[in-house]
Amino acid sequence: MVANNFDIAEAKRIDIVDYLASLGYQPQKFRGEDYWYLSPFREENTASFKVNRRLNLFYDFGIGQGGSIVDFGMLFYRCGIPEVLERLQSFLSFHRHPITSQLETVGASPDFSSEEKKIRVILEGPIISPALSHYLKVRCIPLQLAQRFCREVQYSLYGKDYYAIGFKNDAGGYELRNLYFKGSSSPKATTFIDSGASEVSVFEGFFSFLSFQVIHQEKNLPVTNSLVLNSLSFFKKSRELMEGHRTIHLYLDKDKAGIAQTHQALALGKKYQDCSHIYGNDKDLNQFLIHSNLRQTTKYPQDNFRKLRPG
Repeated sequence: MVANNFDIAEAKRIDIVDYLASLGYQPQKFRGEDYWYLSPFREENTASFKVNRRLNLFYDFGIGQGGSIVDFGMLFYRCGIPEVLERLQSFLSFHRHPITSQLETVGASPDFSSEEKKIRVILEGPIISPALSHYLKVRCIPLQLAQRFCREVQYSLYGKDYYAIGFKNDAGGYELRNLYFKGSSSPKATTFIDSGASEVSVFEGFFSFLSFQVIHQEKNLPVTNSLVLNSLSFFKKSRELMEGHRTIHLYLDKDKAGIAQTHQALALGKKYQDCSHIYGNDKDLNQFLIHSNLRQTTKYPQDNFRKLRPG
């Protein structure tokens, strides 16, 4: 448990390499105690962000700045020390075991095997972690609903254990999410939920799917089958499954890739229907749900949903 007097000194005991792993950043190479990364602050092809694990300090050669994990947090989140400390304190709550500083460690950097560089699922079960329940609340997903489709998954990465909300795909792998991590275990695949309907709703990610379930419950919308792609790259491979339905409702992200895929799908035939106008200027259904709750209203555009159904 994190102490109530969590301060800068305590925060600086968090291993930067562990913290970067929780954010999804993996080192490109090792040189003694130095871990080299593609910079978290910008797009680049050559690693210019270095962490000295013995000193537990970073330096970004691209911007000429470095320091402790607190300095990193201020740059990464673009905020002050109080918010950084709050985030780092929350980070500790997502670990099964306490994080220890590398400042007292002497010796060479660990030589991680290829297996240790992969996400490995250790355990899965009902969602019981208060931290994960809070994360679902932040994403405006009721715990009872999440329990129907998701699991609490403990996984290992770089020799450390973490846990996350897990959404299982049809090949047995998991999409993994917590407040600080977005990743997946192998094998990667889609998730199809068969409700015996003649129509299918297609989602890019499982939080969009869960958000739709929240809206579905409140508005009593017609039942459809659901296909969660878990990666937009699976769209083409899923065409046969999708086109076996009378109507295909697309709820893809409103970013460059999602918009392009939607336009390509609409050109394939009238079965495909673009439903992204439902979430207006928001990127996806979950962002729409969060913003709707922030506006303290439960008035979703019912008329727009009705237009998505024939007849």
